Amino acid sequence: MSGPVLVIELAEPVPLASIQRLRNLLVRSSSHFEEKRVGSYDLSIHAASLGIADTGDIDGRRPVMVSLMGPDIGDETTFEAEHADEVDQEPVIGFTPTHAVDVIAFCNRPIDHVVTALLTAAVMDVIGGVAHAELLEEQVPIVTALPGVIATMTEPWPAAYGSAGFLRAWARQPGFRLLK
Repeated sequence: MSGPVLVIELAEPVPLASIQRLRNLLVRSSSHFEEKRVGSYDLSIHAASLGIADTGDIDGRRPVMVSLMGPDIGDETTFEAEHADEVDQEPVIGFTPTHAVDVIAFCNRPIDHVVTALLTAAVMDVIGGVAHAELLEEQVPIVTALPGVIATMTEPWPAAYGSAGFLRAWARQPGFRLLK
């Protein structure tokens, strides 16, 4: 079963020193770490490493993939395909993404949604960028009022763009849930 996904939009390539800091963060936070290639990692993230104490009586080690992509790193074709149907993001977030990071949970329990949001925020603390989260229509008014929101939109589909702080604030909301 697949779980939620968040995307970090980036205005430029991630320097190798930042990729190494990201790798170090992921190694420290994981019980299982596999580097598929530079910038692509399969993990079992310790929920506790993200400050999550309540795992809902399930194993706190959650399977996640973190994958950097764009020109000269990762799958450029996937990056282009994921961004092909996007609106022009420059007026919305101030830049046209050249690279991105996908944070993908492999399970879909409530804890996996929180882990995905908080792990994405931790990744952003290391490499920067803007979080791009697709929303349900009824989530738009909730996220619009949160700190760190850069923009929300409803067309062609509901979405929010924000900072790491936005993701942390949203993850604390009652009934928090990301889209799959």
